[in-house]
Amino acid sequence: EGANIYLVGGCVRDSLLGIAPKDIDIEVFNCESAALESRLTQEFKIDYIGKSFGVYHITGHSIDISLPRKESKTGLKHTDFKITGDPYMNPEEAAARRDFTLNAIYYNLQKATLFDPFQGEKDLSERRLRHCSKAFIEDPLRVLRAMQFIARFRLTVDPETIALCRSLDPRHIPKERIWDEWKKLITKGKAIGLGLQFLADCDWLQHFPQLQALTDCPQDPQWHPEGTVWEHTKLCMDAFARGRIEDEWEDLIVGLATLCHDMGKAITTEQSEDGRIRSPQHAIKGLPIAESFLQLMTDQKKVFDEVLPLVSTHMQPQNLYKNQSGDGAIRRLAASVKRIDRLIRLTRADHSGRSVQGIEDCPIADWLARR
Repeated sequence: EGANIYLVGGCVRDSLLGIAPKDIDIEVFNCESAALESRLTQEFKIDYIGKSFGVYHITGHSIDISLPRKESKTGLKHTDFKITGDPYMNPEEAAARRDFTLNAIYYNLQKATLFDPFQGEKDLSERRLRHCSKAFIEDPLRVLRAMQFIARFRLTVDPETIALCRSLDPRHIPKERIWDEWKKLITKGKAIGLGLQFLADCDWLQHFPQLQALTDCPQDPQWHPEGTVWEHTKLCMDAFARGRIEDEWEDLIVGLATLCHDMGKAITTEQSEDGRIRSPQHAIKGLPIAESFLQLMTDQKKVFDEVLPLVSTHMQPQNLYKNQSGDGAIRRLAASVKRIDRLIRLTRADHSGRSVQGIEDCPIADWLARR
């Protein structure tokens, strides 16, 4: 009695974009936690995500129900927050603790009306990413959240938000949280190059030096008219996104391999006396660099075992095609990468990344797939 019930966050954002939401977040105001818990347990089995501050998950459904809560920073680490429930907080104050305006749009379930204190619907329609308040800087993970939102929804970032992002660093963010955001970038991003460029724009490539090293690494203009290895990598990632197969694990492995495939060029690129730019053995010499990049975000052995062979062999399809190699050579390649279909997908993305317009036909990949 007297409670105000709102949908909030991604489910409202996605609904406004015409996307069916996969997860439902509900925030209940003017209701004590004991009363909310009593009401919920009458009809549902509840998992307590954060009972001490009022977060309940409906078992068997993608629904989280929470009370408004205050978060105050107590230290440098990502987990250094004091969180207290405050059932009588007003919705505007609750909205201010959210990251971006497009995630701070509330939908009142009782009145069927939007509550949008930071003009998030306008930002969403204009494809603009903007922070809600100065509390944004309390959580550096929000920079990586921005990266994947930009890629997913093709957003332009507000200059003030970029400035705040520059003041943050990921030093105390747990690996698994970093992994989650990169995973969303790769498996959900439509314009992945935009998300990557955002990291450069807010000076966060310094925290991913394996990528930063690509920004001023030249390529031979005859073969790579798009420019540096960084420009090539962004275009490759956009091409990969166009060719995703919507199998999350397969897309993740091929996407990571595409992101890492030319990291070796940073240490092998040279200009010969004839003026040509070459990167001899960059596929093999890039292996430890790619491995060190992956170590920034995960310790999963399976990821290393499946991504790194694609990096080390990504030039072989071109060599086999050039030499019109026989069945034995193709079988050996298939055995070394385990899944040659993944290598074919990487080859297509690599080929397409040689043009700003994108090159969809790839004779090398077509030939290898037929063989």
